[in-house]
Amino acid sequence: MNVIIGILGDRAIRNRLTGDGEKLITGIPAEEILVNPASINLRIGNTFLIPVLTGFPLRLGDKTEYKRVEIKEDEYFLLEPGKFALATTKECVNVPTDLAAFVQGRSSIGRVGLQVQNAGFVDPGFHGHITLELKNDSPNTIAIWPGYPVAQIVLITAGGVETAYEGKYNGQVEATGSRMDQDTIARERAEMEGNSGTVDADADSRKV
Repeated sequence: MNVIIGILGDRAIRNRLTGDGEKLITGIPAEEILVNPASINLRIGNTFLIPVLTGFPLRLGDKTEYKRVEIKEDEYFLLEPGKFALATTKECVNVPTDLAAFVQGRSSIGRVGLQVQNAGFVDPGFHGHITLELKNDSPNTIAIWPGYPVAQIVLITAGGVETAYEGKYNGQVEATGSRMDQDTIARERAEMEGNSGTVDADADSRKV
């Protein structure tokens, strides 16, 4: 079957939002969904995760600890210059197997120094609230409040998908930390090293 690969425009997006079958966006009223000419704005939610300072290098594949912060609708999350945090979207996104998606920060948000990312790509079959990575690259503390549209999701057609995404982030409902410790390669490495723990920052490993 021939599939024309392309980005969904606003009419196609609205059909997916209100038509039969599973809706692209749930968790908020359809009339409140912010549809652009070829994307949907995503609003920031109420939960945030701040990585815990460990005092030693974080080895890729290790379990990561976070401090969870939840704010009310009339409160602000303050992200200081140079700091990093995870956030979530108010919208729950359901990507069918004939679509894939990209998520990126809105231009207006990036222009004040707030970088928004989610590792970029959303696989066919994903469903859940999107976790966003926030980095303040400005010289000012940025006050973030729930409901502000900070990102946008772009939907593209996907052909020949046989297996929907069933990964470890499906079904997430709030800001969700890294689960890289569940990766097969990480578990194999931990078993090989006998779960010996931390990396010595003064060892012979090369620094940059």
